[in-house]
Amino acid sequence: MLAKLNTFALVGIDALPVEVEVDASGGNPKTVLVGLPEMAVRESIHRIERALTNLGYDRPRGRTVINLAPADLKKDAGAFDLPIALGMLVATHQLRPDQLANYATVGELALDGSVRNIRGGLSMSMACRERGVRRLIVPAANAREAAVVEEVDVFGVNSLAEAVGLISGDVEVDPVSPGMDEITAKLNQYSEDFSDVRGQEFAKRALVVAAGGGHNVLMIGSPGTGKTMLARRLPTILPPLIPGESLETTRIYSALGRLPAGQPLLTIRPFRDPHHTISDAGMVGGGTIPRPGEISMAHHGVLFLDELPEFNRKSLEVLREPLEKGQVTISRSTMATTFPARFILVASMNPCPCGYMGDPKRACKCSPMQVEKYMGRVSGPLLDRIDLHVEVPAVPFQELSANRDGTDSTNMREQVRKARAVQAQRFSNPGSLNSRMSSRLLRKHCPLNVEGRDLLQNAMDELGLSARAHDRILKMARTIADLEESPDIQVPHLSEAIGYRSLDRRLWAKQ
Repeated sequence: MLAKLNTFALVGIDALPVEVEVDASGGNPKTVLVGLPEMAVRESIHRIERALTNLGYDRPRGRTVINLAPADLKKDAGAFDLPIALGMLVATHQLRPDQLANYATVGELALDGSVRNIRGGLSMSMACRERGVRRLIVPAANAREAAVVEEVDVFGVNSLAEAVGLISGDVEVDPVSPGMDEITAKLNQYSEDFSDVRGQEFAKRALVVAAGGGHNVLMIGSPGTGKTMLARRLPTILPPLIPGESLETTRIYSALGRLPAGQPLLTIRPFRDPHHTISDAGMVGGGTIPRPGEISMAHHGVLFLDELPEFNRKSLEVLREPLEKGQVTISRSTMATTFPARFILVASMNPCPCGYMGDPKRACKCSPMQVEKYMGRVSGPLLDRIDLHVEVPAVPFQELSANRDGTDSTNMREQVRKARAVQAQRFSNPGSLNSRMSSRLLRKHCPLNVEGRDLLQNAMDELGLSARAHDRILKMARTIADLEESPDIQVPHLSEAIGYRSLDRRLWAKQ
């Protein structure tokens, strides 16, 4: 008898439809699995047979052929165990084919028949919605994340026996609820606040500009000046995470199997701080079957690169395209996969190898050649894509010991909210920001008066800035004007924007 079931293969963060066909017939006992299965799928036959036996079900006694269609799509991971096992039960007349007509199933089986969690439950539920499949059976551990898609009834099972009881109607099971009220209550609740950072008001102002227009930031300062504290608190002043953004980012974490237990949706903006030993594939994604990297895990959040010059040069250079386009495409001989990567890059570094060049209290021990070599680890093209270069000096004792808190996240977030509201009205799209303006939009929304043009021309000539830096200065000036609720870019706005670009030219001038 031939059985057909719906399931999905996870490719990147997308769930592609797969049809499982199981045909049991007479002849010598043998099980054949076809359809381009990878090793993890080929090994599933042994798991499935033992699970069926241990639960008391009959196994196919003759020749069994299992086909995973389409045949040209590689099948990886153990999510096909449950649909194959159910197909065997249909093929051996222990379930009726019509009982599985409007179901899709995914899950990995243990030898005792229990169902283990899988990756990409949310993506598979979204694929069910797109294909019009109304019911989805998933492992109980993945049920809440999959249930976020309201148009699909999601059922979580702990074992193959539970799945059989659900499908046959012997067990009454209600669809899983994602608990959206609980999720909404936890949205945008951060344990950190900018009031924890004493002093550094100039750096806080720069971060307000960065958050207001979606600009990238590089902080330069001696060890212990608060660069990491400032970076970690940037998500607290970004606009509230809306459910749509949460769903996009959660999909990435679900595909990687990185969702926290019991949390079907991410409730705060992601903050990723990879170690400097990370590879280029770890940064942007990769693998035989491409998987998302750190930049995609930072989607709608912040990517923090601490000690920027310590990163491998190749790991930094692969950031160029994602910083411009907001996405990354991983190409292989048989496929090309695109991952979203719209994030704010925050980087930090010391001014020299020892970290104390320019420090008023500690002497720098580095030679000019050592400093030049250290700074040369960050390429000019990458530096051009970082809008703000901010010096973070040591905080005086008086400010550290003061009882008065510094500017807090609530005040800074309100400034950011107002600036983004202006941009949403300007571009007629809440997701459009000044940092993403095209050349055409730049000419339309960033005109300068004669005094402003002269100032920008002098800055370009004296600092040797590139055409990209020219555009980024205008975008920053537009954001600063929005923060000041000014319809036009004035000279003070432009001067502040140029000030954020001058530090790198002072430090990299001798390269």
